[in-house]
Amino acid sequence: MDYARYQTLAITRRGDGGAVLDIQMRALNGKLPTAGHDGHRELAEIWRDVSADDTVRCAVLRGEGMGFSGGGDLAMVEQMSTDDATRVRVWKEARDLVYNLVNCDKPIVSAMHGPAVGAGLVAGLLADISIASKGAKIVDGHTRLGVAAGDHAAIVWPLLCGMAKAKYYLLLCEAVSGEEAERIGLVSLAVEEAELLPRAYEVADKLAAGSQSAIRFTKYALNNWLRLAGPSFDASLALEFMGFAGPDVREGVASLRERRAPRFS
Repeated sequence: MDYARYQTLAITRRGDGGAVLDIQMRALNGKLPTAGHDGHRELAEIWRDVSADDTVRCAVLRGEGMGFSGGGDLAMVEQMSTDDATRVRVWKEARDLVYNLVNCDKPIVSAMHGPAVGAGLVAGLLADISIASKGAKIVDGHTRLGVAAGDHAAIVWPLLCGMAKAKYYLLLCEAVSGEEAERIGLVSLAVEEAELLPRAYEVADKLAAGSQSAIRFTKYALNNWLRLAGPSFDASLALEFMGFAGPDVREGVASLRERRAPRFS
């Protein structure tokens, strides 16, 4: 498998025989990994390669720099709001990101520190074992941007933390600390930041050493709960991308650029 073609992901191998694939989202802006055109596409595609690579038994997804992920590139969002072809392409990538993660037959471990937003958060919460630093800041920022909470929100948040908590955090765009995320069931584990990567690698090594047929079949069966939520996800994603053609997203982007509260009409 040629992982060298990925430009926004730094991919290395670790563990016995390189069976654990270490996937680091690069902080191309020097601060946080941000999903621009290339990053969004690559984060959707990588899981097909992981699934097809017979030498891989487990994958670890982590961020670089100040946090796990910084959300979408605002220039890409602006282009989506004015160009239908871009909007359709990114919609397909957003759909593929979720379903490729769900259908990847290898177990995935995420290690989230600092801010966790946007496409990176999709992968972080859909990972089979999600580990966050206690001080991580998990935010689904869609309604703050002026679009519906599509992406992964409808498919997995209610299943992980219940409908009441999901509505509270998704409608209000409230941040969830890693510690609180563990308490409400949004993530598997919360640890001190110094322990984050060691714990993620420890879990990945155990998964890589286990019965691959048993682990992969168990993942497949459990992920049928997510497949059952597929129609809700498809509807939420369609509504999100309908919003990218509306007026509120332009005000959302402007308010983020100007570092002020949005004024939605």
